[in-house]
Amino acid sequence: MAQEPNSELRDFLRSRRAKITPEEAGLAPQPGTRRVPGLRREEVAQLAGVSVDYYVRLERGRHLNVSASVLDAIARALRLTDLERGHLFRIAKPARTRPRPLPPQRVRPGLRLLLDSLTDVPALVYGRRMDVLAANDLAVALYTDFEALPAHSRNMARLVFLDDHFRTLYADWEGAARGIVASLRLYAGRHPHDPALAELIGELSVQDADFRHWWADHDVFQRTHGTKRYHHPVVGELVLGYEAFAPADDPEQTLGVSTAEPGSPSAERLKLLASWSRSPQHPAPAAQPDAPRP
Repeated sequence: MAQEPNSELRDFLRSRRAKITPEEAGLAPQPGTRRVPGLRREEVAQLAGVSVDYYVRLERGRHLNVSASVLDAIARALRLTDLERGHLFRIAKPARTRPRPLPPQRVRPGLRLLLDSLTDVPALVYGRRMDVLAANDLAVALYTDFEALPAHSRNMARLVFLDDHFRTLYADWEGAARGIVASLRLYAGRHPHDPALAELIGELSVQDADFRHWWADHDVFQRTHGTKRYHHPVVGELVLGYEAFAPADDPEQTLGVSTAEPGSPSAERLKLLASWSRSPQHPAPAAQPDAPRP
């Protein structure tokens, strides 16, 4: 019985090929008008040192025994980053047997204690699919009271795309949202048969046009550090650094910690937010997820 084409591999290769110009790939300019964005299939084949027929079958997702050396050559031809190269290897060599169901994730008591001990900075523990597994008090004040939400809604992707509070919280909402989509795409390469992921992608695709468009881009991303800008309804503008750490015994959980430059206006506002959050008459910003989007 013939195997189904590898659609994830097909779409990823097409998307990467469309994003690189002949000049960026080191090819000499050719006269005439190009009919396709980026590289042609035959140009990728030339750069990778494989036959055009071989590459065409691979891009159609029909070559399931591709070697590591060929994947390396294609990664070089398409100028893939290390993260994109790893993603290519994962989706090009899918598991032959269907994996076992993923067990529920729980935050270890020691990690929870560490999270709660971080009283001066917002900190979250993310799980699979960007589920929010735990948050300290300052993260609740910055984002929302996750535990007050239905379990289904404690997911950063759902909140960022479907909740108006989160759309106004991020000063660069598009940048934050694109990063989330690319993180989910990377996760999909690791767990292509996760039914909860399929449900999440289906829901966001139906309810948000931006998500549909960016999901089709096949970008992959893993946030390890960086800077985020917020417009908080209580303390105003915040510019916070971000660092992510994965416990050695569970790489699918991530401790995300936000910090402010000492002495900066953001540091002072973070202190104000911490003070405000400890006042019982000031609840955390309320999220209202799952509002349909056009």
